[in-house]
Amino acid sequence: MSLEQKIMGDLKAAMLAKDEAALRSLRAIKAAILLAKTAEGGNGEIAEEEETKLLQKMVKQRKDSLEIFTQQNRPELAKKEEEEIAVIEKFLPKQLSADEIKAELEKIIAATGASSPADMGKVMGAATKQLAGKADGKTISALVKELLAK
Repeated sequence: MSLEQKIMGDLKAAMLAKDEAALRSLRAIKAAILLAKTAEGGNGEIAEEEETKLLQKMVKQRKDSLEIFTQQNRPELAKKEEEEIAVIEKFLPKQLSADEIKAELEKIIAATGASSPADMGKVMGAATKQLAGKADGKTISALVKELLAK
C-alpha cells in the first residue's frame, strides 16, 4: 500500500471522527504529494525514498515553526504544530535513538578510515546515505563531530 493510499484511508477516518488536527495534517501531506507528483520533470509517480524525504521536510518545517511560536509565547499556534508533527511522524520510519546512531556512526568511521575532524565530509556522505529516513541530519552531524574530535 502506497503512502498516498494510506493517507486517503486515514483522511476518511479523520473526517468521520471529526479530528481537526489529523485532517489538517493529512490534507497537508496529500497536497505535498500531489505537488511532488506534478512537479516539472516528474513522471506522475514518486519513489518511497522521495515520500520519506517529503515527510521529513514537513516535520522539520513544523519543528522550526514550533520553536518560533514557543519563543514568541504563542501556545495556541505551538499546539497546532505539535499536533501536526505527531500525525506526520506516524508515516515516517522509526527514528533511531542517539545510542543507535552513535553505534552506526562508529561502524561508518571505521569503514571509511576517518580519524580527524578533517574527514567529516567522508563520514557524513556515507552516514546520510545509510541513515536516510532513520535519523535527523543535525543529530548525525553533531555526533560525527563529537566522535571525530576524540
